[in-house]
Amino acid sequence: MNKSLIQILGFLISTLGWLFVCCTMAMDFWRIISIGGQGGSWIIKAATYWSNLWRDCYTDTAAITNCRDYDVLWSVTPYVQGTRGLLMVGMGFGFFAAIFCFIGMECTYIGGKENAKDKLVFTGAIFHFVGGISDIAGYCLYVNNVARTTFSQSLERGILRYGIGTPIFLGLVGSFFIILGACLYAVTVYRVLFPKRVVYALAPRTYMAPQTYGGSRNRTPYYGPSYYAPPRQLQSSRSTSKISRVSRISQVTEDRLERDAFV
Repeated sequence: MNKSLIQILGFLISTLGWLFVCCTMAMDFWRIISIGGQGGSWIIKAATYWSNLWRDCYTDTAAITNCRDYDVLWSVTPYVQGTRGLLMVGMGFGFFAAIFCFIGMECTYIGGKENAKDKLVFTGAIFHFVGGISDIAGYCLYVNNVARTTFSQSLERGILRYGIGTPIFLGLVGSFFIILGACLYAVTVYRVLFPKRVVYALAPRTYMAPQTYGGSRNRTPYYGPSYYAPPRQLQSSRSTSKISRVSRISQVTEDRLERDAFV
């Protein structure tokens, strides 16, 4: 598939997931239990107790709902407070992830060069993934507390055994959508982590024998004429010294020949 098409698909799926998560924070019936109205009785209606992240409510047989809001922050039940915090953290990550991915997508004309856009998309994918994990942790914390109370063998008298409501399932589906969108983003820019390897073939080295001073061969591949050649005055003095040595040797040999002949 095309890179831009996969990124658009990831954007739609992750956006749908965050929409589900945001909706669950405002929905009712996170936990619910109905009392009465059993055995086919049409006279006694069912009384319903339900709760969400912001209040506890009771709906009587006349369909009148009475609610008790959570007044202050530190008076909230600890597991409800933890669920709130985890969902808020996930939404914060999701906000920055949506911005990074939108700027770095191939179909947009902002964000700079291709390498910079890929890095933005990869960063947004990581933020989406972390936000989805945070949301899943929040829902699982709420479910764990409700299930532990419901299936407890030694439950005190007067404590209700709640069940799981619709927002929990909708939020879990939205969290998995967010993680799926993050994976789709990451697939399109995996070359940021695993770039192509370029192998350079080096030419074999050759050995160059040292060159003597003077002559037409006295040239190096870097400096033209030899850089280390002696100056001309030194060469001329050496040549004169060689000539004087030859003349001395010739004189000595002539004297020695005359003496031998005389003997």
